[in-house]
Amino acid sequence: MSTAISVRLPEPLARQLTGVAKETERSRAYHVQKALEIYMAEHADLQIAVDRLRDHTDAVISGKALRNTLDL
Repeated sequence: MSTAISVRLPEPLARQLTGVAKETERSRAYHVQKALEIYMAEHADLQIAVDRLRDHTDAVISGKALRNTLDL
């Protein structure tokens, strides 16, 4: 099931989206959906990183220590 939404884009971005859609023979909706999927995954990764940075019980090790642990 899908849900329709409406967004307003700056004209240059809308033209760029239309151009990419034509080049790839995919709909604008397809590209917007894929962009949102990527953004949401990146946002989740960022939130995990921020949470770990704020967790004072999560040990921080140096790059050198990491390489030694991985035998690099």
